[in-house]
Amino acid sequence: MLSIVIVNYKNPALLRLCLGSLVRELSPHFDYEVVVVDSQTSVETQNVVREEFTTLFKKITLVPYRENTGYTRGNNEGMRKSSGDHFLILNPDAMITKGSVKRLYEYLVAHPQVGLLGPQLLDFNGTRQQSCFRFYSIFTILYRRVNHLPFANRILNRFLMRDADLSKTIPVDWLMGSALMTSRAAVQRVGLMDERMFHYFSEVDWARRFWENGYAVTYFPHAQMYHYHRRQSKGRFGIFDIIMQRESRWHLMDGIRYFLKYGFSTARPSYAHHGTA
Repeated sequence: MLSIVIVNYKNPALLRLCLGSLVRELSPHFDYEVVVVDSQTSVETQNVVREEFTTLFKKITLVPYRENTGYTRGNNEGMRKSSGDHFLILNPDAMITKGSVKRLYEYLVAHPQVGLLGPQLLDFNGTRQQSCFRFYSIFTILYRRVNHLPFANRILNRFLMRDADLSKTIPVDWLMGSALMTSRAAVQRVGLMDERMFHYFSEVDWARRFWENGYAVTYFPHAQMYHYHRRQSKGRFGIFDIIMQRESRWHLMDGIRYFLKYGFSTARPSYAHHGTA
């Protein structure tokens, strides 16, 4: 069974669209459950789950929290509350397309050396979003805020994998955390997300640990999902976002925790498949 874990934070409208896409696009014969972790819960969000969707799913579980759990803890709690042998971590601003979840699941089951799998993410006009990356360098965060400067382009092009053919299934350093599929067996070996990182960098850290534990992290463009992507950590003030924006401060602090943990190396950990997943 596949457990679909969705962490919602104060956005019942997007959650409704996300759940609606699951009801509409997933085959009723596909074995899955939905676990919604509602961070800083509201009555409106609880009503979306309990009154609008309870009868539409075989199994949907609401896990409400009064406080803001953040992305990392919320997903960990969702995985702890689930019972599937595979997980799909799905943001509420993502909408699946027909067959996308099944294709991800079948690929992951058929390729046990892959520990973490991500689809191609699309804007709602069909444009491909950047959803796979190389590991951060110490300059990447700064250069993403001043990307109009010519000397930043070389670093950013490498980070954004602009030299890669993203029409093909390829190994990548890490994947955007909006839609990630993995197995319970892999998570048991690798561990849950690192809760020292509140909202950002936890998917980067998780991917690095998958590589360290002998699993590949793979971008799979043959499954596509729409994603309402807002870079909340990047506002209008460039490097001054850190002062002006809460999300920018979260991003900075999580980045510091990540670099303190791993240092400044951008090298992918050596790959050595264990043979099981």
